Amino acid sequence: MTTSAAAVEGALAEVLDPEYPVSLVDMGLVRGVEVVDGTARVTLSYCSLGCPCIQLIEQDVRERLTQMEGIDRVELVESYDHWTRERISPRGLVQLRTAGVG
Repeated sequence: MTTSAAAVEGALAEVLDPEYPVSLVDMGLVRGVEVVDGTARVTLSYCSLGCPCIQLIEQDVRERLTQMEGIDRVELVESYDHWTRERISPRGLVQLRTAGVG
């Protein structure tokens, strides 16, 4: 079975940022998704270079994606493209405000 990049991104929308009740997708941390021969290649950025949650995020991404049928391997690529608040989706902004952040 072939899994699409859109399906992988949908699964990543279920992975929450460890510090906030918002998905990695809505936080704007997922910069790209490719799927080739059972390998999901996910490009991620972080809110800061010294983000204390990098290992947790990477573990959660790997754990979620390896549960998907058609994904045998997960490759994570760190993007050094600067993250800003503007990358948060409108839904993510509402979720942050609901949680008392932002």
